Amino acid sequence: MSRLIEIQNLKKYFKTGRGMVHAVDDVSFSIEQGRTMGIVGESGCGKSTLGRMLVHLEESTGGQIIFNDEDVTQLGKNDMKKFREHAQIIFQDPYSSLDPRYTVEDSIKESLLISGKYNRTQALEKTQDLMELVGIAPRLRLSYPHELDGGRRQRVGIARALALDPEFIVCDEPVSALDVSIQAQILNLLKKLQQEHNLTYMFITHDLSVVKHISDDICVMYLGQLVETCSSHELFEKQFHPYTKALLSAIPSVDIRHKMNRIVLKGEITSPIDPKPGCRFAARCSYACEKCHQPQKLEEISPNHFVSCCRAKEING
Repeated sequence: MSRLIEIQNLKKYFKTGRGMVHAVDDVSFSIEQGRTMGIVGESGCGKSTLGRMLVHLEESTGGQIIFNDEDVTQLGKNDMKKFREHAQIIFQDPYSSLDPRYTVEDSIKESLLISGKYNRTQALEKTQDLMELVGIAPRLRLSYPHELDGGRRQRVGIARALALDPEFIVCDEPVSALDVSIQAQILNLLKKLQQEHNLTYMFITHDLSVVKHISDDICVMYLGQLVETCSSHELFEKQFHPYTKALLSAIPSVDIRHKMNRIVLKGEITSPIDPKPGCRFAARCSYACEKCHQPQKLEEISPNHFVSCCRAKEING
């Protein structure tokens, strides 16, 4: 299986009146063709900023984004337009991401016309095919976003992302704004599309139940940095970082025999503004020691299982 995307030491800093916010700080990982990489963590950890950087909606402060052996961060305007045909994004809130003045048909057709690859007749035919592909009834083609429910609006967002036949799609919490009954439908649709079109996903969420269902591999983020990354199956079997353990302990479960004891985090959250070297989780970690205030890095603790914790082996026996 070939590697489609490789992220190397990616950074995104925002300048504020109080200092520099390290939203994404020295993040590295890769995604293989046809697989789904889940990105999980609390709100504000940098998940969405990372996703927007990968499709170049945000400029990076440093690092590289290698897509099909080409560094996206160095592309010029014309090459960037070509890249965007290969990489798309599905946004969290389908209502705010759709133009309220555009019908379903117009929303999907717009990118086809802008690309210059389709005339109006061809764009209309492709739009109808895309509506059928994602399960939008033809009778809704002239409907406006406010006339649709959340599930149908998100299907429009998915159709729009698929319009130019991309290889890679960032799914930025695509089901978090939907009713639970609709979430499963959208997740199953995304999996079906992936299998049929060999799509590669980066799936951003704070819901570990969702990421377990759809992801092949998982990266756990905390305050802009990766703290643990491995296959989805392995993460739910064995976690090494104290933050990952706390996240998984919060998943609701009706299976009392196998439910983890809830880990309640205490202490102040480290500020992302000009953070000091060392583990950013140390202030909330019951295992923290003097070594934790030294620079940490991801280390392979078992085959293809990487953890950024100097005490990971010690506290996990």
